[in-house]
Amino acid sequence: MDTSLLLVVPVPFRVMNGRYGLDEQTCDGLIRWTEHFDRIVMAAPVLPEKETREAATKDTWRAIEDLPVADRIELVPLPYAYKPIIFIQEYQRIRKLLSAKIQECEYLCFAPCVWIGDWGGVACSEAIRLKRSYAVWSDRVEYEVTRRLLKEESLKNQIKETLTLPITERYIQNLIRKGEVGLFQGQDCYTAFSPLNPNSHCVYDVHTQRSDQIRPDRLAAKLDRVMQNEPLNICYVGRAVEMKGGLDWVEIIHQLRDRGMKFKATWLGDGELLDKMKALAEKLGVADLITFGGFVSDRASMLDTMQQQDLFMFCHKTPESPRCLVEALVSGLPIVGYDSPYPRGLVAQHGGGVFTPLNDKTALADQILAFDRDRTQLCNLIQQAAESGKLYDEETVFQHRSDLIKKFVIPKSRSDRSAIAAVS
Repeated sequence: MDTSLLLVVPVPFRVMNGRYGLDEQTCDGLIRWTEHFDRIVMAAPVLPEKETREAATKDTWRAIEDLPVADRIELVPLPYAYKPIIFIQEYQRIRKLLSAKIQECEYLCFAPCVWIGDWGGVACSEAIRLKRSYAVWSDRVEYEVTRRLLKEESLKNQIKETLTLPITERYIQNLIRKGEVGLFQGQDCYTAFSPLNPNSHCVYDVHTQRSDQIRPDRLAAKLDRVMQNEPLNICYVGRAVEMKGGLDWVEIIHQLRDRGMKFKATWLGDGELLDKMKALAEKLGVADLITFGGFVSDRASMLDTMQQQDLFMFCHKTPESPRCLVEALVSGLPIVGYDSPYPRGLVAQHGGGVFTPLNDKTALADQILAFDRDRTQLCNLIQQAAESGKLYDEETVFQHRSDLIKKFVIPKSRSDRSAIAAVS
């Protein structure tokens, strides 16, 4: 039996030199999917040319035809239709296309996230119409992210989003309710969406390997350096955007400096907020304490840098499931930042994180200072973080998600037999 899996996701294809590709981590995920399904059909929007050029400066890109399993992957390019006029123009054509793919594939997994331009939601609606069972996948509560960041938008966008967000929220929640199983990444998504679907599961979408976990000798060297009262190394790895709290991060660095702490700070990542962060660091007189390393395309180099750090300080402001926190734990790096269900869930079993109230910069600075003064406590947290990191590797998490889809989603072959039996 052909165990084909149809994925309809918002992660966009990029066309470079006439070839379709994806960011490296999504490509790694496609390879993992083929370990559990005979064929993967991936439907996703195609990023416009301008955005493709911009994305090329922020992460790595791989052509899908170069993947070792390319012969088992079918691409279904969809329009980038987040403008209402484009979505309306393309809706009927794409609805029919998705309907055909739904009837062709054995298993279905969709990632609805918004309303206008969201082909994952259209796929859900078609599956419902065709009486096909599907899994819903989500890695963040998109309408809540938009709501929390609304004050940063133009007045025009604030009015538009205020009017459409309630519709989007009801739309997404209805599609989740009608799914056979909910696969929600991290505790933030699980907390928000699990009441809607009785068959909900907290899962993870990580791309660290078992070989990425910090070696015992490097962990021992880190603990030794910390106990020698060397200045602590504080870092963050991620996009410099409003939802990551970059300006808060710089202001906390300023508080730590003013309160007499000796340290070095590193921010690896690019984004539209980076210039403002650098300007704020200059204004507060802490630019010499922060290394803004920009985007690091070499993942091995990034993990090597993280393993040399002592604390991962984060100021996330929205309900999402950032992979950087997993990468920190894998690197034996305690996660210390604003509280939310996702980071708490990551360290619930073995520890390795401490969290303070959302947007309370002074409370987070107090916590960092406490670890600087109590190095024994910090060493315990570092060891716990390394232990928690062992829970998260790509092979394990893709096995878990694939098993859940096969267990709960009714495959096409069984649906067809049921339909025949009902007629006869």
